[in-house]
Amino acid sequence: MQFTETHEQLRDTVAKFVANDINPYVDEWEAADQFPSHEVFKKMGDLGLLGLRYPEEFGGAGLDMTYSLVLAEELGMINCGGVPMAIGVQTDMCTPALARFGSDELRKQFLAPAIAGDMVGCLGVSEPGGGSDVAAVKTTAKSDGDDYIINGTKMWITNGLKADWCCLLANTSDGKPHESKSLIMVPMDLPGIEKQKIHKIGMHSSDTAQLFFDDVRVPKRYRIGDEGAGFIYQMLQFQEERIYGAASSLKNLDKQIDLTIEYTRDRHAFGQPLLDNQAIHFRLAELRTEVELLRSLVYRCVDDFVEGKDITKLASMAKLKCGRLAREVSDSCLQFWGGMGYTADNLVSRSFRDGRLISIGGGADEIMLGIIAKLEGTLPKRRKPEGNT
Repeated sequence: MQFTETHEQLRDTVAKFVANDINPYVDEWEAADQFPSHEVFKKMGDLGLLGLRYPEEFGGAGLDMTYSLVLAEELGMINCGGVPMAIGVQTDMCTPALARFGSDELRKQFLAPAIAGDMVGCLGVSEPGGGSDVAAVKTTAKSDGDDYIINGTKMWITNGLKADWCCLLANTSDGKPHESKSLIMVPMDLPGIEKQKIHKIGMHSSDTAQLFFDDVRVPKRYRIGDEGAGFIYQMLQFQEERIYGAASSLKNLDKQIDLTIEYTRDRHAFGQPLLDNQAIHFRLAELRTEVELLRSLVYRCVDDFVEGKDITKLASMAKLKCGRLAREVSDSCLQFWGGMGYTADNLVSRSFRDGRLISIGGGADEIMLGIIAKLEGTLPKRRKPEGNT
């Protein structure tokens, strides 16, 4: 991938923002179990960082995915996983379908203020009864004249407590699971919406909520694109989410390795630096190689996206590898830090907690394997139980 001067200027802008406006406050936000998303997003909006790929007429920069890659990579330098995840929801998870398929009215009302940092968005897909099984979503949006009446529950919603709107996946008909769903923009101040905070083992600074919708009335004009096309739109959004997740992990993985090299070089045991032990420097060399391989896969995936190719397979592979590698790197590095690695106030232990989510959120490892196997032609066809016709 060839980065231009414009890419490098963007990289410098994001790096300075992370160093000056985020990392000095991460420990405070982690302790508070939240961060000031409206304040942070507004600063990012003022810097033009929240709509790099979106149309200029709605406040975006009209650039391509390579610029989003640079943004995601540099956000990986944030000293926690919760804040970059929350930013990624705004830039690459709850807005792509709105930007691509939403009406001009919807984009003016919801996308433009999200790009400006005046509104925080969230994505409402997962439910208590099914996370990765999107086709099994139970939330309904029943037709009532010019409105939908929404009932249901959404679970594990990043930005859910503070969001101004939700891009919600709901059943708008009783048809086939892949043809019965629509994406609907739901303002979060409507009557009938309740929120409950979810406490997690990691990603502490990211507010995560369970959302309850009880006879919530939303105009049908808030639907994104065609009725019944929501499943397809959401599958497309997932590809961009997975690219972001993998890209934003790269510098965090490198940083863990860098810190571990520094720590084990300074830490002595049995008369020599820990780093001199072959088991340690060989393992770190192996992990660094794996990170570089992931970087190459992510870059290739972004190149294919820019060229308009189907990235489903590569994005699934990048997501799978990212989740596995996040666990490998943090586990190995924590081991080499010894007792210090088991304390709560360092990047490695925080990454150990935060990174565990990658193999679960946005499609579990097993879902990624299923997608890859299907595209490889090796996934067995489901058989009907005996006795069924």
